[in-house]
Amino acid sequence: MSTSLSNGDLEVVRHTALFGGLSDKLLTSLLKTAILQNVMPGEILFMQSDKVEACFVVLDGWVKIYRLNQYGDEAVIGVFSRGQSFGEAAVFSMSKYPATAEAVTEAQLLRLPRNALVNCVRQNPQYSFGMLASTSQHLHDLVRQIEQLKTNTGTQRVARFLASLCPVAEGSCTIGLPYDKALIASRLGMKPESLSRAFARLRNVGVRVEQSSAAISDVKLLRGYAEYDRNDAGILRKYER
Repeated sequence: MSTSLSNGDLEVVRHTALFGGLSDKLLTSLLKTAILQNVMPGEILFMQSDKVEACFVVLDGWVKIYRLNQYGDEAVIGVFSRGQSFGEAAVFSMSKYPATAEAVTEAQLLRLPRNALVNCVRQNPQYSFGMLASTSQHLHDLVRQIEQLKTNTGTQRVARFLASLCPVAEGSCTIGLPYDKALIASRLGMKPESLSRAFARLRNVGVRVEQSSAAISDVKLLRGYAEYDRNDAGILRKYER
């Protein structure tokens, strides 16, 4: 199966936290059990409480992980893109998936069967370090999300999200929004109407959002807004005047 991957995709897999510590020989052996999977927007990869059968690496596109509450509302846990993996913690520690995975866009995934991963760890204990690294990375991301929810305003979280998509550190650029605004709002812990108000406030720092794109006149200014201390009234006036 590894020969079916492009050189670019193989490098993506090689540099994930999950597989970064493997030798070429071991990685090649493991990838022989993998399956390339193309999915369409809205396609379910696994449901909350399904039996754990595999984990995934995103080669292209976007996938969201979410849980449903008792009222049927989605709580988005994470959104994953090229070079990110998901489901690996469940493979080794759970019998059932704790959340649902759904394709947000057309996506290409590398599906790694549970049995192959478990056997790999049993035969090569050093691989467990890759598992620990990947799990630690997911935990770090969750802690960072909680920190932003606690310490940043909604508009700052939107500014940080847009800045993360910018291909340049300064100057101007236009970026495409990777998925719909309802999902952006959910990912950032906001209501859709709050997201719309945040987009409007960001006009003060040169952001114009239209449909599925955002024009940013000054990326450095946008990053500065995302990082300011909301308790510093002087800096707040600087950005919102």
